[in-house]
Amino acid sequence: MKTILRIILYVILGAVLALIIFVAGTLIHTGSKASKAVKQSYQFLTPEAPFRTADDGFQYRDLNKNGKLDVYEDSRRTIDERTDDLLTQMTLEEKAGCMFITMIGMGKNGNLLEKPTLSDPFSFALPPTSEMVLLKRMNHFNIYTSMDPRSMAVWYNRLQKLAERTRLGIPVTIASDPRNAYTKNFLAGAPAGSFSQWCEPIGFAAIGDSFLTWKHGDIARQEYLAVGIRVALHPMADLATEPRWPRINGTFGEDATLASRMAYAYIKGFQGDSIGPWSVACMTKHFSGGGPQKEGLDPHFQFTKGQVYPGNNFKYHLIPFEAAFRAGTAEIMPYYGIPVGQTSEDVGMGFNKDIITGLLRNTYHFNGIVCTDWGLLTDSKAFGITILPARAHGMMHKTVEERMLKVIEAGVDQFGGEAIPEVLVKLVKEGKISEARIDSSVRRLLRMKFQLGLFDQPFVDVEKASEIVGNKEFRRWAELSQRKAITLLKNDTVGEGNILPLKGKLKIYVRNISPAVASRYAEVVDDPKKADIAILRLDAPYEPRKGFLEQMFHHGDLDFKGKQKEEILGLLNKVPTIVDIYLDRPAVIPEIAADAVALLADFGANDEAVLDVIFGKFQPEGKLPFELPSSMEAVRNQKEDLPYDSENPLFPFGFGLHYR
Repeated sequence: MKTILRIILYVILGAVLALIIFVAGTLIHTGSKASKAVKQSYQFLTPEAPFRTADDGFQYRDLNKNGKLDVYEDSRRTIDERTDDLLTQMTLEEKAGCMFITMIGMGKNGNLLEKPTLSDPFSFALPPTSEMVLLKRMNHFNIYTSMDPRSMAVWYNRLQKLAERTRLGIPVTIASDPRNAYTKNFLAGAPAGSFSQWCEPIGFAAIGDSFLTWKHGDIARQEYLAVGIRVALHPMADLATEPRWPRINGTFGEDATLASRMAYAYIKGFQGDSIGPWSVACMTKHFSGGGPQKEGLDPHFQFTKGQVYPGNNFKYHLIPFEAAFRAGTAEIMPYYGIPVGQTSEDVGMGFNKDIITGLLRNTYHFNGIVCTDWGLLTDSKAFGITILPARAHGMMHKTVEERMLKVIEAGVDQFGGEAIPEVLVKLVKEGKISEARIDSSVRRLLRMKFQLGLFDQPFVDVEKASEIVGNKEFRRWAELSQRKAITLLKNDTVGEGNILPLKGKLKIYVRNISPAVASRYAEVVDDPKKADIAILRLDAPYEPRKGFLEQMFHHGDLDFKGKQKEEILGLLNKVPTIVDIYLDRPAVIPEIAADAVALLADFGANDEAVLDVIFGKFQPEGKLPFELPSSMEAVRNQKEDLPYDSENPLFPFGFGLHYR
């Protein structure tokens, strides 16, 4: 027996050693490749752009370092004049670089990320910063990392200094996914870190207050500006008509009228009444509506079955985008999905000319930037291993070049999640794409940089960043939203009153709540038998999938099953229990609703927010932004594209109680 155990131990140790050697070897190899790329890239460095004074006394940044005032360097000229002048000076390679945006890493203490690091797993899938800026001539990036505000500001300024030392000194535009929500799923948006943490977008639909939605946009805008983020890869104007879809927490619910009000206010908060140096430009997504996914399967992955319209309700999903156009959204992102049977060919929306040119450009006359969702062209790889295949739905068997050509022909301006401008250059030189077509997209991209004021003042105040991001006033508003979104669904009568709000000296048992936090409200006991009442927090159920990224998307059935369900109902039958459930999707909870003495729903809220409502420090004000189905059978019988289509819902759209 000892011999067998010794053998097993040696095998385990051998496997661990092999893993260490593999990781170390990979780090050395990738680090060596990165260092070579950095060295090659720095050959393209030019001097920093000096400040000069023109003959008439006008001061300007000499971005191309030619000793004279060019039109594009002159802030007194119109944006169109400046754009046209710069465009004439750009090489094909510089134009191509402008048409790509991908993730960029951030080093410690605000340093540029030039080689992969274990502290940032995404860095293994990214080229070095200098390679993308200097060699590939890219000047659009999205940042996922969240560090302290000062470090982010330092990093941003260093990145702009690097961009300044390119031939024409074209500034960088930084974009970000949502980073201002209290969320338990870090891939639902960027980590909030020091930023104010509001309810999730679906929570604003539950609140239904356009002013508060605008206020969120306005505060997030100020925080973004403080660290140099100038494009919001949001809002989502999609409608949550398919309850199994994993992206519902990022939407404004299933009602087109409500979602339109929220999207309009949201965009106005970020952009203002016009795009200027004060703005964060919004990239509204996912045109023409990503909600009606067959069986709720998201097209980030290969198991998608397309967007389907059994209720013939395609136009309904356009209504919130029409509100976004009225609000002046600067940019649009089409989705990955195939709008099955709605266009002349079944290809993903980013490849679909009927969607981009026909509907978006010609019908809605949208002349802003159109950027694909991330990774339509190439597989995402780390350590040379494919971690996520290209989302080239309808184009899977085509080459990267063929996919790129299809996207360009569809009418898109920018490739999201890609860093291969050399392929675009090749297609132009081969005569497959005209340079005039490239110019039309680059003109839009440059105009946006000028509108945002990046050519005249690309830098941020490092010392002010920490004063602005997550300040006390901003957090107060954010905390308010968490509480206002909480929705009361059930409140049993006890004697002459209701269970909630809780009053008096109580012994409480809590589960999935911090006992330290709960102890500020009542005496916490460690055994439900000793408690007067229990408080249970739950997350809406889902079926975990195998892959790392797949696990972060909550797919599958919406009801609790097996041992998990037994444990929940066991507690509810043991002691009077108040249940709060986080609804990132419309959960199927008839038994829980029946057995709980009180039932609340939250849409991104910390323990304090939930307990403040339970103990009457704050009145529940939310209304359901979608139906809660009564069974999984009802869910399966729903038409994916129709709102309010659940037979005999447990709770209807718009339901929400108040305290007496």
